[in-house]
Amino acid sequence: MNSLTQRIYWSMPAALRDFAAGVHGARLTRQRYGRETDRLMADALDREHWSEERWKEWRQARLSKLLELSSTKVPFYREAWAARRRAGDRSDPAVLQNWPLLEKDDLRRHPRAFLAEGRRPERMVSLHTSGTSGKPLTLWRSRETNLAWYALFEVRSRLWHGVDRACRWANLGGQLVTAAGARRPPFWVWNRGLNQLYMSSYHLAPDLLPYYLEALQRYRIEYLYGYSSSLHALALGVLGSPHPEAGRALKLRVALTNAEPLFEGQRQAIQQAFDCPVRETYGMAEIASAAGECSEGGLHEWPDAGLVELLEEGEEVPRGQAGEVVATGLLNADMPLIRYRVGDRAVRAPAGAACGCGRTLPRFERIEGRVDDILFTADGRRIGRLDPVFKADIPMKEAQIIQEALGRLVVRYVPDAGFARRHEYLIAQRLQERLGAIEVAFDAVSRIPRGANGKFRAVVCLIPPDQRPSSRPLAAP
Repeated sequence: MNSLTQRIYWSMPAALRDFAAGVHGARLTRQRYGRETDRLMADALDREHWSEERWKEWRQARLSKLLELSSTKVPFYREAWAARRRAGDRSDPAVLQNWPLLEKDDLRRHPRAFLAEGRRPERMVSLHTSGTSGKPLTLWRSRETNLAWYALFEVRSRLWHGVDRACRWANLGGQLVTAAGARRPPFWVWNRGLNQLYMSSYHLAPDLLPYYLEALQRYRIEYLYGYSSSLHALALGVLGSPHPEAGRALKLRVALTNAEPLFEGQRQAIQQAFDCPVRETYGMAEIASAAGECSEGGLHEWPDAGLVELLEEGEEVPRGQAGEVVATGLLNADMPLIRYRVGDRAVRAPAGAACGCGRTLPRFERIEGRVDDILFTADGRRIGRLDPVFKADIPMKEAQIIQEALGRLVVRYVPDAGFARRHEYLIAQRLQERLGAIEVAFDAVSRIPRGANGKFRAVVCLIPPDQRPSSRPLAAP
């Protein structure tokens, strides 16, 4: 939506905005679901109990076809392999590890070069996403790919938790449904086509939260889906209310977080506010990798979506150690992404331990967050996942750690009732225990600014890449 169209949309009466959203939602429903959906969902459910060996065979068969197609029929890869041949490189393209890592900038600059021969973008599903970086990315999928993806989504993001697409749900996301400076509701739009109340993540100011809670009740919302930080802000609106039972009166079935790591303090607050389980999901518009949390707390990979490598300095890391997520998508052969640097870090769960849910899908121990969301020490260590610094004994609503230099951090925070200078000392002490002798400054604010698409970044490193110390294994928090 261009800026002029957006302004026209914002100027419409709320009823017209809802109508326009409903029309758009009906179109999306036709793109995402069809007669094949029930069969695709049944197949996905069956695969959840496959053996590791059967998964290997299934994925290798698809990977072999994908690599053959990509090296011969996809312009970007075909030209890259031709250049390697001219340079005397005789590496076999049938071996995944012979492929170089794919950077987002390559995909961003030359999106059409990733389309297989004969694919016509005007007949495909087109997606435009800015991601955390705020830089635009254009993607295409065939309708068949879209159906396959949303069948997985239905099973592992909804069915696992007792909800489906017929349920009324609220999505707290990063699209501007009204002007950013608006101070009067509605800060949402009802999308009848998707049974979805789409709520702005940009207007979650403390004094506006009661409007959100009232809307959830008025639209009879059954479950929540959205950014971890947005659901957390909504939960704080319930817990800070004189009548916290208002949130529990919604009788939500589940709260599903996406797009950001879910920290334990956020999980506890959301669960307490809405008296429902909180489950983490992980995915991306590129559909090269995905994961979802089951009822037993296992964060299961979706191996049918993509093949994931966790790398450090180009080598696969052992289980229990953080590595960069490098994904090869198995769903979208029309626009294949081979060894794609997603920009996130993750840790795989130990091998052998069965999940209480009974599924044999592999598991992540945790998603660390973005590669850029890592702090550096002067001796070359890289520190991730710093949420233990802000334990429940710290009365604050949210916080962001900014590394301005190797020897200096700034903690930007929104204090809660009871916050005192001693809490700053405690946070500084915990950070210094993890990073060594480092200056820690504090900046109290009323709200921490969101980045692209309204997403919250818990850690921001401002040290230029060429000034960061050489890599060492990621340290435990």
